Amino acid sequence: MSKKPNIGTICVQGGYAPGNGQPRQIPIIQSTTFKYDTSEHMGKLFDLEASGYFYSRLQNPTCDHVAARITALEGGTAGMLTSSGQAANFFAVFNICNQGGHVVCSSSIYGGTYNLFNVTMRKMGLDFTFVSPYCSDAELDAAFKPNTKCVFGESVANPNLTVLDIERFANAAHSHGVPFIIDNTFPTPINCRPIEWGADIVTHSTTKYMDGHASTVGGAIVDAGRFDWLAHAEKFPGLTTPDDSYHGIVYAERFGLGGAFITKCVAQLMRDFGASPSAQSAYVVGLGLESLHLRMKRHCENAQAVAEFLQAHDKIAWVNFPGLPSSRDYTLAQKYMPNGSCGVVSFGVKGGRAAAEKMMSALKVAIIATHVADAHSCVLHPANATHRQLSDAELEAAGIPADLIRLSVGIEDAEDIIGDLAQALENV
Repeated sequence: MSKKPNIGTICVQGGYAPGNGQPRQIPIIQSTTFKYDTSEHMGKLFDLEASGYFYSRLQNPTCDHVAARITALEGGTAGMLTSSGQAANFFAVFNICNQGGHVVCSSSIYGGTYNLFNVTMRKMGLDFTFVSPYCSDAELDAAFKPNTKCVFGESVANPNLTVLDIERFANAAHSHGVPFIIDNTFPTPINCRPIEWGADIVTHSTTKYMDGHASTVGGAIVDAGRFDWLAHAEKFPGLTTPDDSYHGIVYAERFGLGGAFITKCVAQLMRDFGASPSAQSAYVVGLGLESLHLRMKRHCENAQAVAEFLQAHDKIAWVNFPGLPSSRDYTLAQKYMPNGSCGVVSFGVKGGRAAAEKMMSALKVAIIATHVADAHSCVLHPANATHRQLSDAELEAAGIPADLIRLSVGIEDAEDIIGDLAQALENV
C-alpha cells in the first residue's frame, strides 16, 4: 500500500499482518511462558537487550497485536494494553509522577478516575490540583507548581459530556515542560485524535466502544512519541537516570522518544503491579475494533436523533449532548470531532430523582446497567448508583445534577429507541 491506510482499514487490519499460511485472525496465545534454547538468550530478554516474550504478565503476542492496532488508530509510536481503563490511567500518570509529584487535572472526569487521583493516589504521596475545563488561561497557568509532572483530562467527560479544549490544555502543559495525558474513551480515535492536537499520551477504557459488546474489561495506553524527556530531564528522573532494577538502563537514551515511556511502563509497572490483560480479553477487543468505525457512526447518528427528540419533549427539563447547537460545548465539539462525539446523552426529567427513577423503570429497549458505550442501549442514574454516596450539593459541584440520567444510545434502530423513551415518559 503506497499511502497510509484510512482509519477503517486500520480498524480491520492494523497491528497484525499474517504471513503465508498463517492464521487470518490474530491468534490467541494462551500461555504464561515461552520456551528458549539457552539461558543466555532469556537473560538478554530480562536485561531488555533483546525483544521477545518470556512471561505474559509483562507481554503477550496477542495483547501486543491489539495494542499495535490501537496505537495505529491513535497515530502513536508505541502502546500497551492493561487489565482495565482504571489501570491504564493509573499507569499513565504513575509512570512519570510518584511520591512528591503534582498533577494538574480537569475537574470534569469520570468519577472512578477522580477517586483514583483524589483519594488513592494522594495516599501514595501525589498531589492533584483540579481545574474547571472552562477555566481562564490565567487560572490554568496558576494551577502549575514547580513539581508538576503532567496534565490530565478527558476528551469527552463521563458522564456530563464536557468537551475538553485539547489544544489549549496541551499548550499549557508544554509551556511548563510537562506532557499532556488524555483519556479518549468516549469519542475513540474514530471521532477524535488528540495526538493531532498536541496530546502526548492517550488512554482508553477498551471496555467501552472498542470492545463494543460489554464482553470484557480492559484498557490501553498510547504514546505519541514526541515529548522530549531528556530536554526536561530533572522533572522525569525515572526516564532519564539509570534504573537499578535493569542494570542501569536509561530509558530515554536506550529507547528514544518513540519507545521510552511504554517500555518503562511495561518493564517497571506491569512487572510490579501485574495489571495485565489476558490473551482472551485482548482477542475480544481486537474483534470489536474491526467494526469500530461502523458502530461509532451508528452510535452518533442514533444519539443525535435521541437528543433532538428529548430536547423537544415537554417532560424533559434539560438535555446535554455535544451535537446539539444549544450545548455549551458545541463549538469545541465541531472543532475536535466534527463527525460526531459519542453515543451518550445526558438529560434530566422534570420532577427530579423520583421522576427519573419512574421513567427508567418503564423502559423496555434500554436496560438499566452500570455500563456505557456498547451495542445495547442502557441507562444509569448516577445519583442513585455510581455517585450514590454524594449529597445533592456534592453532585452539583461535580457537574452531575441529582436528576441526571446517562443514556448510552446503542446501535438498535433509532425509531425503536425513541419509541421506548416516549412510552416511558408517559409514566412520569
